Amino acid sequence: MFTAIDWIVLFAYLLLSLAIGLWVSRGNKNLKEYMFGGGSMPWVAVGISLIATSVSATTFLGAPADVYGDDMTFLMFQIGALLSIFVVGFVFIPRFRTSGISSAYELFEVRFGSKSVRRLAAIFYCLHLLLRTGILLYAPSLVLAQILHIDLKLAIIVSAAVAIFYTWFGGIKAVIWTDVMQFVVFFGGGALVLLLIANAVGGFGEMATLASEAGKTRWWNASMDVSNARTLISAGFAYAILEIAIRGCDQQFVQRYLSCKDVKAANRSSILSMVLGCAVSILFYWVGAALYVYYNVSKVATVPAGIGQNDVFPYFIVNGLPVGVTGLIVAAICAAAMSSLSGAINSLSNTSEHDFLGWDESAGMGGLKRAKIWTVIWGVLGVFFALFAATQQGSLLKNALFFTGLFTGPLLGMFLLAFFVKNLKSWQVITAVICGMVSLVLIQGIPAFHVPAVFEKTFSWPWMPFISMTTTIVVAVVLKFVSPLVCAKRG
Repeated sequence: MFTAIDWIVLFAYLLLSLAIGLWVSRGNKNLKEYMFGGGSMPWVAVGISLIATSVSATTFLGAPADVYGDDMTFLMFQIGALLSIFVVGFVFIPRFRTSGISSAYELFEVRFGSKSVRRLAAIFYCLHLLLRTGILLYAPSLVLAQILHIDLKLAIIVSAAVAIFYTWFGGIKAVIWTDVMQFVVFFGGGALVLLLIANAVGGFGEMATLASEAGKTRWWNASMDVSNARTLISAGFAYAILEIAIRGCDQQFVQRYLSCKDVKAANRSSILSMVLGCAVSILFYWVGAALYVYYNVSKVATVPAGIGQNDVFPYFIVNGLPVGVTGLIVAAICAAAMSSLSGAINSLSNTSEHDFLGWDESAGMGGLKRAKIWTVIWGVLGVFFALFAATQQGSLLKNALFFTGLFTGPLLGMFLLAFFVKNLKSWQVITAVICGMVSLVLIQGIPAFHVPAVFEKTFSWPWMPFISMTTTIVVAVVLKFVSPLVCAKRG
Protein backbone atom coordinates (compact mmCIF):
# COMPACT_ATOMS: atom_id res chain seq x y z
CA MET A 1 0.00 0.00 0.00
CA PHE A 2 1.24 3.49 -0.87
CA THR A 3 1.27 5.41 2.42
CA ALA A 4 1.61 9.09 3.35
CA ILE A 5 5.33 8.56 4.04
CA ASP A 6 5.76 7.12 0.54
CA TRP A 7 4.05 10.19 -0.93
CA ILE A 8 6.43 12.44 1.03
CA VAL A 9 9.46 10.54 -0.30
CA LEU A 10 8.15 10.79 -3.87
CA PHE A 11 7.38 14.52 -3.69
CA ALA A 12 10.73 15.21 -2.03
CA TYR A 13 12.47 13.52 -4.94
CA LEU A 14 10.51 15.51 -7.54
CA LEU A 15 11.30 18.78 -5.72
CA LEU A 16 14.98 17.84 -5.51
CA SER A 17 15.04 17.24 -9.29
CA LEU A 18 13.63 20.72 -9.86
CA ALA A 19 16.08 22.27 -7.40
CA ILE A 20 19.09 20.70 -9.13
CA GLY A 21 17.85 21.91 -12.51
CA LEU A 22 17.47 25.46 -11.21
CA TRP A 23 20.84 25.44 -9.43
CA VAL A 24 23.01 24.24 -12.30
CA SER A 25 21.31 26.54 -14.84
CA ARG A 26 23.36 29.44 -13.50
CA GLY A 27 25.78 30.58 -16.20
CA ASN A 28 23.69 29.65 -19.25
CA LYS A 29 24.37 32.91 -21.07
CA ASN A 30 24.24 31.68 -24.64
CA LEU A 31 23.25 28.78 -26.86
CA LYS A 32 26.58 26.98 -26.52
CA GLU A 33 26.31 26.95 -22.73
CA TYR A 34 22.71 25.75 -22.93
CA MET A 35 23.39 22.96 -25.43
CA PHE A 36 26.95 21.85 -24.59
CA GLY A 37 27.66 23.16 -21.09
CA GLY A 38 30.47 25.26 -22.54
CA GLY A 39 32.27 22.08 -23.66
CA SER A 40 33.72 21.54 -20.19
CA MET A 41 31.44 19.02 -18.45
CA PRO A 42 33.21 16.41 -16.25
CA TRP A 43 33.55 13.11 -18.11
CA VAL A 44 32.37 11.09 -15.09
CA ALA A 45 29.09 13.03 -14.96
CA VAL A 46 28.70 12.71 -18.74
CA GLY A 47 29.30 8.95 -18.58
CA ILE A 48 26.67 8.51 -15.88
CA SER A 49 24.29 10.69 -17.89
CA LEU A 50 24.83 8.53 -20.99
CA ILE A 51 23.74 5.37 -19.22
CA ALA A 52 20.95 7.12 -17.30
CA THR A 53 19.50 8.23 -20.64
CA SER A 54 19.89 4.76 -22.14
CA VAL A 55 18.50 2.40 -19.52
CA SER A 56 15.03 3.97 -19.05
CA ALA A 57 12.24 2.76 -16.80
CA THR A 58 11.66 -0.21 -19.10
CA THR A 59 15.00 -1.60 -17.85
CA PHE A 60 13.91 -1.16 -14.24
CA LEU A 61 10.64 -2.99 -14.84
CA GLY A 62 11.32 -5.09 -17.95
CA ALA A 63 14.64 -6.75 -17.07
CA PRO A 64 13.32 -8.41 -13.88
CA ALA A 65 10.19 -9.53 -15.75
CA ASP A 66 12.33 -11.07 -18.51
CA VAL A 67 14.37 -13.19 -16.09
CA TYR A 68 11.29 -14.06 -14.02
CA GLY A 69 9.74 -15.58 -17.15
CA ASP A 70 12.91 -16.89 -18.85
CA ASP A 71 16.60 -16.55 -17.87
CA MET A 72 19.62 -14.22 -18.09
CA THR A 73 20.67 -14.96 -21.68
CA PHE A 74 20.08 -11.33 -22.68
CA LEU A 75 23.20 -10.56 -20.62
CA MET A 76 25.05 -11.49 -23.82
CA PHE A 77 23.95 -8.07 -25.10
CA GLN A 78 26.85 -6.74 -23.06
CA ILE A 79 29.23 -8.47 -25.50
CA GLY A 80 27.71 -6.35 -28.25
CA ALA A 81 27.96 -3.27 -26.06
CA LEU A 82 31.67 -3.93 -25.47
CA LEU A 83 32.34 -4.32 -29.21
CA SER A 84 30.47 -1.09 -29.92
CA ILE A 85 32.67 0.89 -27.51
CA PHE A 86 35.78 0.14 -29.59
CA VAL A 87 34.09 1.11 -32.87
CA VAL A 88 32.57 4.31 -31.50
CA GLY A 89 35.79 5.24 -29.71
CA PHE A 90 38.06 4.79 -32.74
CA VAL A 91 35.72 5.72 -35.61
CA PHE A 92 32.98 8.07 -34.44
CA ILE A 93 34.11 10.19 -31.47
CA PRO A 94 37.40 11.45 -33.02
CA ARG A 95 35.61 12.49 -36.21
CA PHE A 96 32.85 14.27 -34.32
CA ARG A 97 35.32 16.11 -32.09
CA THR A 98 37.67 17.22 -34.89
CA SER A 99 35.11 18.12 -37.57
CA GLY A 100 33.89 21.30 -35.85
CA ILE A 101 30.24 20.24 -35.99
CA SER A 102 27.55 21.14 -33.46
CA SER A 103 25.09 18.44 -34.52
CA ALA A 104 25.69 14.82 -35.54
CA TYR A 105 23.81 15.32 -38.81
CA GLU A 106 25.76 18.43 -39.80
CA LEU A 107 28.45 15.97 -40.84
CA PHE A 108 26.31 14.89 -43.81
CA GLU A 109 26.24 18.40 -45.24
CA VAL A 110 30.03 18.60 -44.83
CA ARG A 111 30.73 15.21 -46.48
CA PHE A 112 27.96 15.03 -49.09
CA GLY A 113 27.59 18.77 -49.74
CA SER A 114 23.84 18.45 -49.36
CA LYS A 115 21.46 20.03 -46.87
CA SER A 116 18.73 17.66 -48.05
CA VAL A 117 20.67 14.60 -46.81
CA ARG A 118 21.38 16.36 -43.51
CA ARG A 119 17.73 17.26 -43.00
CA LEU A 120 16.54 13.80 -44.03
CA ALA A 121 18.78 12.30 -41.33
CA ALA A 122 17.51 14.84 -38.80
CA ILE A 123 13.89 13.99 -39.68
CA PHE A 124 14.60 10.28 -39.24
CA TYR A 125 16.17 10.97 -35.87
CA CYS A 126 13.32 13.17 -34.67
CA LEU A 127 10.67 10.62 -35.69
CA HIS A 128 12.57 7.75 -34.08
CA LEU A 129 13.21 9.63 -30.84
CA LEU A 130 9.65 10.91 -30.55
CA LEU A 131 8.24 7.41 -30.95
CA ARG A 132 10.79 6.00 -28.51
CA THR A 133 10.17 8.79 -25.98
CA GLY A 134 6.41 8.30 -26.14
CA ILE A 135 6.76 4.59 -25.36
CA LEU A 136 9.42 5.13 -22.66
CA LEU A 137 7.15 7.67 -20.97
CA TYR A 138 3.97 5.64 -21.35
CA ALA A 139 5.29 2.28 -20.07
CA PRO A 140 6.42 3.45 -16.59
CA SER A 141 3.43 5.78 -16.29
CA LEU A 142 1.18 2.74 -16.73
CA VAL A 143 2.86 1.13 -13.72
CA LEU A 144 2.85 4.37 -11.72
CA ALA A 145 -0.88 4.77 -12.35
CA GLN A 146 -1.50 1.26 -11.00
CA ILE A 147 0.71 1.71 -7.93
CA LEU A 148 -0.47 5.23 -7.04
CA HIS A 149 -4.10 4.62 -8.03
CA ILE A 150 -4.18 7.69 -10.25
CA ASP A 151 -5.29 8.27 -13.84
CA LEU A 152 -2.79 7.17 -16.50
CA LYS A 153 -2.91 10.54 -18.25
CA LEU A 154 -2.12 12.32 -14.98
CA ALA A 155 0.86 10.04 -14.37
CA ILE A 156 2.21 10.83 -17.86
CA ILE A 157 1.70 14.57 -17.53
CA VAL A 158 3.21 14.92 -14.03
CA SER A 159 6.38 12.96 -14.87
CA ALA A 160 6.76 14.91 -18.10
CA ALA A 161 6.07 18.33 -16.57
CA VAL A 162 8.91 18.05 -14.05
CA ALA A 163 11.40 16.89 -16.70
CA ILE A 164 10.31 19.57 -19.18
CA PHE A 165 10.65 22.32 -16.58
CA TYR A 166 14.19 21.58 -15.41
CA THR A 167 15.35 20.87 -18.99
CA TRP A 168 13.80 24.13 -20.21
CA PHE A 169 15.46 26.06 -17.43
CA GLY A 170 18.88 24.45 -17.24
CA GLY A 171 19.64 22.89 -20.63
CA ILE A 172 22.28 20.17 -20.94
CA LYS A 173 23.78 21.00 -17.53
CA ALA A 174 20.44 20.34 -15.83
CA VAL A 175 19.98 17.16 -17.88
CA ILE A 176 23.43 15.76 -17.02
CA TRP A 177 23.42 16.59 -13.30
CA THR A 178 19.85 15.42 -12.72
CA ASP A 179 20.77 12.26 -14.65
CA VAL A 180 23.56 11.68 -12.12
CA MET A 181 21.12 11.94 -9.23
CA GLN A 182 18.51 9.86 -11.04
CA PHE A 183 21.04 7.11 -11.75
CA VAL A 184 21.98 6.96 -8.06
CA VAL A 185 18.29 6.65 -7.11
CA PHE A 186 17.65 4.16 -9.92
CA PHE A 187 20.63 1.91 -9.15
CA GLY A 188 20.28 2.30 -5.39
CA GLY A 189 16.61 1.37 -5.56
CA GLY A 190 17.39 -1.83 -7.46
CA ALA A 191 20.20 -2.76 -5.06
CA LEU A 192 17.92 -2.17 -2.06
CA VAL A 193 15.21 -4.41 -3.52
CA LEU A 194 17.74 -7.17 -4.17
CA LEU A 195 19.10 -6.90 -0.63
CA LEU A 196 15.64 -7.07 0.94
CA ILE A 197 14.63 -10.12 -1.10
CA ALA A 198 17.94 -11.89 -0.40
CA ASN A 199 17.46 -11.38 3.34
CA ALA A 200 13.91 -12.72 3.11
CA VAL A 201 14.97 -16.00 1.46
CA GLY A 202 17.99 -16.77 3.66
CA GLY A 203 20.83 -14.65 2.27
CA PHE A 204 22.35 -13.99 -1.13
CA GLY A 205 24.19 -17.31 -1.28
CA GLU A 206 21.02 -19.28 -0.66
CA MET A 207 19.10 -17.14 -3.15
CA ALA A 208 21.78 -17.63 -5.84
CA THR A 209 21.78 -21.39 -5.33
CA LEU A 210 17.99 -21.63 -5.58
CA ALA A 211 17.91 -19.35 -8.63
CA SER A 212 20.57 -21.47 -10.34
CA GLU A 213 18.69 -24.69 -9.62
CA ALA A 214 15.57 -23.10 -11.12
CA GLY A 215 17.49 -22.28 -14.34
CA LYS A 216 17.26 -18.52 -13.86
CA THR A 217 21.02 -17.80 -13.92
CA ARG A 218 21.66 -19.32 -17.36
CA TRP A 219 23.25 -16.57 -19.43
CA TRP A 220 25.23 -18.27 -22.24
CA ASN A 221 23.85 -19.72 -25.49
CA ALA A 222 26.50 -20.29 -28.16
CA SER A 223 23.93 -21.11 -30.86
CA MET A 224 24.24 -19.45 -34.28
CA ASP A 225 20.46 -19.37 -34.81
CA VAL A 226 19.68 -15.92 -36.25
CA SER A 227 15.94 -16.37 -35.72
CA ASN A 228 16.44 -16.47 -31.94
CA ALA A 229 17.39 -13.26 -30.13
CA ARG A 230 18.81 -15.25 -27.19
CA THR A 231 21.86 -16.61 -29.05
CA LEU A 232 25.48 -15.51 -29.25
CA ILE A 233 25.27 -14.53 -32.92
CA SER A 234 22.17 -12.37 -32.34
CA ALA A 235 22.86 -10.92 -28.89
CA GLY A 236 26.62 -10.66 -29.39
CA PHE A 237 27.16 -9.66 -33.02
CA ALA A 238 23.88 -8.27 -34.36
CA TYR A 239 23.15 -6.31 -31.19
CA ALA A 240 26.57 -4.67 -31.50
CA ILE A 241 25.32 -2.96 -34.67
CA LEU A 242 22.33 -1.55 -32.78
CA GLU A 243 24.64 -0.32 -30.00
CA ILE A 244 26.94 1.35 -32.55
CA ALA A 245 23.93 3.01 -34.18
CA ILE A 246 22.74 4.39 -30.83
CA ARG A 247 26.13 5.35 -29.39
CA GLY A 248 27.50 6.70 -32.66
CA CYS A 249 24.50 8.22 -34.45
CA ASP A 250 22.13 9.40 -31.71
CA GLN A 251 22.28 13.15 -31.10
CA GLN A 252 21.78 12.52 -27.36
CA PHE A 253 25.14 10.73 -27.28
CA VAL A 254 26.93 13.02 -29.73
CA GLN A 255 25.79 16.10 -27.82
CA ARG A 256 27.31 14.68 -24.64
CA TYR A 257 30.56 13.77 -26.41
CA LEU A 258 30.80 17.37 -27.54
CA SER A 259 30.11 18.63 -24.01
CA CYS A 260 33.39 17.00 -22.83
CA LYS A 261 36.62 18.96 -23.11
CA ASP A 262 38.41 16.65 -25.60
CA VAL A 263 38.44 13.27 -27.37
CA LYS A 264 40.05 11.47 -24.43
CA ALA A 265 37.40 12.72 -21.99
CA ALA A 266 34.58 11.81 -24.42
CA ASN A 267 35.96 8.27 -24.78
CA ARG A 268 36.26 7.91 -21.03
CA SER A 269 32.62 8.91 -20.63
CA SER A 270 31.62 6.35 -23.26
CA ILE A 271 33.58 3.54 -21.57
CA LEU A 272 32.15 4.44 -18.16
CA SER A 273 28.62 4.32 -19.54
CA MET A 274 29.24 0.81 -20.91
CA VAL A 275 30.63 -0.44 -17.59
CA LEU A 276 27.71 1.05 -15.67
CA GLY A 277 25.28 -0.38 -18.24
CA CYS A 278 26.69 -3.85 -17.63
CA ALA A 279 26.33 -3.35 -13.86
CA VAL A 280 22.72 -2.20 -14.28
CA SER A 281 21.87 -5.24 -16.42
CA ILE A 282 23.40 -7.67 -13.93
CA LEU A 283 21.65 -5.99 -11.00
CA PHE A 284 18.16 -5.98 -12.47
CA TYR A 285 18.45 -9.46 -13.94
CA TRP A 286 19.30 -10.65 -10.45
CA VAL A 287 16.25 -8.79 -9.14
CA GLY A 288 14.17 -10.88 -11.54
CA ALA A 289 15.83 -14.10 -10.39
CA ALA A 290 15.34 -13.08 -6.77
CA LEU A 291 11.65 -12.40 -7.33
CA TYR A 292 11.23 -15.85 -8.85
CA VAL A 293 12.86 -17.48 -5.81
CA TYR A 294 10.82 -15.29 -3.44
CA TYR A 295 7.45 -16.23 -4.92
CA ASN A 296 7.98 -19.65 -6.54
CA VAL A 297 10.79 -21.48 -4.69
CA SER A 298 11.02 -20.21 -1.11
CA LYS A 299 7.39 -19.11 -1.32
CA VAL A 300 7.83 -16.31 1.21
CA ALA A 301 4.64 -14.90 -0.28
CA THR A 302 2.28 -15.78 -3.10
CA VAL A 303 1.28 -13.94 -6.24
CA PRO A 304 -2.46 -13.64 -6.88
CA ALA A 305 -3.80 -15.79 -9.71
CA GLY A 306 -3.85 -14.06 -13.08
CA ILE A 307 -0.77 -11.85 -12.45
CA GLY A 308 1.53 -11.97 -15.49
CA GLN A 309 5.33 -11.83 -15.38
CA ASN A 310 5.30 -8.12 -16.27
CA ASP A 311 3.15 -7.36 -13.21
CA VAL A 312 5.11 -9.31 -10.59
CA PHE A 313 7.65 -6.58 -9.78
CA PRO A 314 5.01 -3.81 -9.51
CA TYR A 315 2.99 -6.12 -7.24
CA PHE A 316 6.08 -6.65 -5.04
CA ILE A 317 6.75 -2.89 -4.91
CA VAL A 318 3.29 -2.26 -3.48
CA ASN A 319 2.93 -5.33 -1.25
CA GLY A 320 6.42 -6.56 -0.40
CA LEU A 321 8.39 -3.46 0.56
CA PRO A 322 8.54 -1.55 3.88
CA VAL A 323 6.86 1.84 4.27
CA GLY A 324 9.03 4.58 2.75
CA VAL A 325 10.99 2.16 0.58
CA THR A 326 7.97 1.84 -1.71
CA GLY A 327 8.08 5.61 -2.20
CA LEU A 328 11.81 5.43 -2.99
CA ILE A 329 11.30 2.70 -5.61
CA VAL A 330 8.45 4.63 -7.23
CA ALA A 331 10.78 7.65 -7.26
CA ALA A 332 13.34 5.45 -9.05
CA ILE A 333 10.76 4.61 -11.73
CA CYS A 334 10.00 8.33 -12.09
CA ALA A 335 13.75 9.01 -12.24
CA ALA A 336 14.22 6.66 -15.19
CA ALA A 337 11.21 8.06 -17.04
CA MET A 338 12.26 11.69 -16.53
CA SER A 339 15.85 10.95 -17.52
CA SER A 340 14.68 9.45 -20.83
CA LEU A 341 12.43 12.44 -21.56
CA SER A 342 14.83 15.21 -20.51
CA GLY A 343 17.70 13.88 -22.61
CA ALA A 344 15.41 13.41 -25.60
CA ILE A 345 13.84 16.86 -25.64
CA ASN A 346 17.17 18.60 -25.08
CA SER A 347 18.77 16.80 -28.05
CA LEU A 348 15.66 17.37 -30.20
CA SER A 349 15.90 21.07 -29.37
CA ASN A 350 19.55 20.98 -30.46
CA THR A 351 18.62 19.25 -33.72
CA SER A 352 15.87 21.79 -34.41
CA GLU A 353 18.19 24.73 -33.80
CA HIS A 354 21.12 23.34 -35.76
CA ASP A 355 19.76 21.14 -38.54
CA PHE A 356 16.52 22.91 -39.40
CA LEU A 357 17.01 26.56 -38.39
CA GLY A 358 20.81 26.87 -38.53
CA TRP A 359 23.29 27.48 -35.70
CA ASP A 360 23.86 31.18 -35.09
CA GLU A 361 26.52 32.06 -32.52
CA SER A 362 25.70 35.75 -32.81
CA ALA A 363 22.06 35.23 -31.80
CA GLY A 364 23.03 35.50 -28.12
CA MET A 365 20.08 35.41 -25.76
CA GLY A 366 17.74 35.35 -28.77
CA GLY A 367 19.08 31.96 -29.84
CA LEU A 368 18.89 30.74 -26.26
CA LYS A 369 15.25 31.77 -25.94
CA ARG A 370 14.42 30.05 -29.23
CA ALA A 371 16.10 26.84 -28.07
CA LYS A 372 14.08 26.93 -24.85
CA ILE A 373 10.87 27.26 -26.84
CA TRP A 374 11.85 24.19 -28.87
CA THR A 375 12.47 22.31 -25.61
CA VAL A 376 8.88 22.93 -24.52
CA ILE A 377 7.45 22.09 -27.96
CA TRP A 378 9.27 18.75 -28.13
CA GLY A 379 8.32 17.99 -24.53
CA VAL A 380 4.64 18.52 -25.32
CA LEU A 381 4.96 16.36 -28.44
CA GLY A 382 6.57 13.63 -26.31
CA VAL A 383 3.57 13.74 -23.99
CA PHE A 384 1.25 13.57 -26.99
CA PHE A 385 3.00 10.45 -28.32
CA ALA A 386 2.84 8.86 -24.85
CA LEU A 387 -0.90 9.53 -24.71
CA PHE A 388 -1.21 8.13 -28.24
CA ALA A 389 0.67 4.99 -27.17
CA ALA A 390 -1.89 4.56 -24.40
CA THR A 391 -4.65 4.22 -27.02
CA GLN A 392 -2.92 1.46 -29.02
CA GLN A 393 -4.07 -2.13 -28.67
CA GLY A 394 -1.16 -3.85 -30.43
CA SER A 395 2.27 -4.77 -29.09
CA LEU A 396 4.15 -1.59 -28.18
CA LEU A 397 7.41 -3.51 -27.99
CA LYS A 398 7.01 -4.93 -31.49
CA ASN A 399 6.21 -1.49 -32.92
CA ALA A 400 9.11 0.11 -31.05
CA LEU A 401 11.58 -2.48 -32.34
CA PHE A 402 10.32 -2.02 -35.90
CA PHE A 403 10.77 1.76 -35.89
CA THR A 404 14.17 1.44 -34.17
CA GLY A 405 15.44 -0.76 -37.00
CA LEU A 406 13.68 1.36 -39.62
CA PHE A 407 15.50 4.58 -38.69
CA THR A 408 18.71 3.66 -36.83
CA GLY A 409 20.01 1.15 -39.40
CA PRO A 410 19.91 3.55 -42.37
CA LEU A 411 21.32 6.35 -40.17
CA LEU A 412 24.31 4.20 -39.27
CA GLY A 413 24.71 3.32 -42.95
CA MET A 414 24.75 7.02 -43.82
CA PHE A 415 27.47 7.75 -41.26
CA LEU A 416 29.66 4.89 -42.47
CA LEU A 417 29.23 6.08 -46.06
CA ALA A 418 30.17 9.62 -45.00
CA PHE A 419 33.29 8.33 -43.24
CA PHE A 420 34.60 5.83 -45.78
CA VAL A 421 33.04 6.35 -49.25
CA LYS A 422 34.05 9.43 -51.21
CA ASN A 423 32.27 11.32 -53.99
CA LEU A 424 28.76 10.04 -53.32
CA LYS A 425 25.94 12.16 -54.67
CA SER A 426 23.02 13.12 -52.48
CA TRP A 427 20.46 11.30 -54.66
CA GLN A 428 22.49 8.09 -54.36
CA VAL A 429 22.47 8.33 -50.57
CA ILE A 430 18.75 9.10 -50.38
CA THR A 431 17.89 6.24 -52.76
CA ALA A 432 20.04 3.87 -50.73
CA VAL A 433 18.30 4.92 -47.49
CA ILE A 434 14.88 4.25 -49.01
CA CYS A 435 16.03 0.80 -50.13
CA GLY A 436 17.36 0.13 -46.64
CA MET A 437 13.96 0.92 -45.15
CA VAL A 438 12.15 -1.23 -47.74
CA SER A 439 14.43 -4.19 -46.91
CA LEU A 440 13.24 -4.03 -43.31
CA VAL A 441 9.61 -4.00 -44.38
CA LEU A 442 10.24 -7.19 -46.36
CA ILE A 443 11.78 -8.87 -43.29
CA GLN A 444 9.42 -7.58 -40.60
CA GLY A 445 6.38 -6.05 -42.30
CA ILE A 446 4.81 -2.97 -40.71
CA PRO A 447 3.34 -4.06 -37.35
CA ALA A 448 1.55 -0.77 -36.69
CA PHE A 449 -0.48 -1.13 -39.90
CA HIS A 450 -0.71 -4.94 -39.89
CA VAL A 451 1.33 -5.24 -43.10
CA PRO A 452 2.70 -8.83 -43.20
CA ALA A 453 6.38 -9.61 -43.77
CA VAL A 454 7.57 -11.51 -46.85
CA PHE A 455 10.34 -13.30 -44.92
CA GLU A 456 8.68 -13.46 -41.53
CA LYS A 457 10.52 -15.10 -38.59
CA THR A 458 13.74 -15.49 -40.57
CA PHE A 459 15.66 -13.02 -38.40
CA SER A 460 15.16 -12.02 -34.76
CA TRP A 461 14.78 -8.36 -33.78
CA PRO A 462 18.50 -7.57 -33.06
CA TRP A 463 19.19 -8.11 -36.78
CA MET A 464 16.85 -5.37 -38.00
CA PRO A 465 19.32 -2.44 -37.83
CA PHE A 466 22.03 -4.67 -39.36
CA ILE A 467 19.79 -5.54 -42.32
CA SER A 468 18.67 -1.98 -43.07
CA MET A 469 22.23 -0.64 -42.57
CA THR A 470 23.81 -3.25 -44.87
CA THR A 471 21.21 -2.68 -47.58
CA THR A 472 21.78 1.09 -47.41
CA ILE A 473 25.56 0.75 -47.79
CA VAL A 474 25.43 -1.86 -50.57
CA VAL A 475 22.89 0.08 -52.66
CA ALA A 476 24.85 3.35 -52.29
CA VAL A 477 28.13 1.74 -53.37
CA VAL A 478 26.45 -0.01 -56.32
CA LEU A 479 24.84 3.24 -57.45
CA LYS A 480 28.17 5.04 -57.19
CA PHE A 481 29.81 2.66 -59.65
CA VAL A 482 26.83 1.85 -61.89
CA SER A 483 25.39 5.34 -62.49
CA PRO A 484 28.53 6.67 -64.32
CA LEU A 485 28.46 3.60 -66.58
CA VAL A 486 24.78 4.17 -67.39
CA CYS A 487 25.42 7.84 -68.12
CA ALA A 488 28.40 6.98 -70.34
CA LYS A 489 26.34 4.41 -72.25
CA ARG A 490 23.57 6.95 -72.85
CA GLY A 491 26.13 9.49 -73.99
